[in-house]
Amino acid sequence: MPDTATTTATRGNLAIVQPGEARSFWQPVPANGFVRCILDAANTGAETPFAMGTQTVDPGCHVREHLHDANEEVIFVLDGEGEARIEGSTHRMERGSCFFLGRSRPHSFHNTGTAPLTFLWLILPGGLETFFTRIGCPRAEGEPAPAPFPRPENVLQIEAETVFGTLPPKPA
Repeated sequence: MPDTATTTATRGNLAIVQPGEARSFWQPVPANGFVRCILDAANTGAETPFAMGTQTVDPGCHVREHLHDANEEVIFVLDGEGEARIEGSTHRMERGSCFFLGRSRPHSFHNTGTAPLTFLWLILPGGLETFFTRIGCPRAEGEPAPAPFPRPENVLQIEAETVFGTLPPKPA
């Protein structure tokens, strides 16, 4: 007979997020589109801190160049097409493409297609969900997109307080 007290104590948490249940935020220019913050420390209590969600970028828009100096990131393309620009090299983004970005790797994502580009993001440790919450506007599933809106004036402060490092200077 198993020792249920021991078995229960060694089991981890369980989090289930159904469609439409994740926190979601419209994103400012230049990305436009929206993010869904699906899993993070608040709803998983995971022993290994991480955050996971999706980002949808409108056609012709992009996620500006940035890096995470204390985080590792995985990007998995769910739908659409575009380009990942990583340290000066361009890589196709299409359904099924997967990217692992170690710490301090400058990168940006560009929707070069005619339909939305949607990718899953996983960041370890978490914190990207906090950034999206602070720069975006709350979004309800199925509501129409707002007119494009600017990033907050204090976006650099928000970046510094969350998961972004400083990009190296561009060569002259």
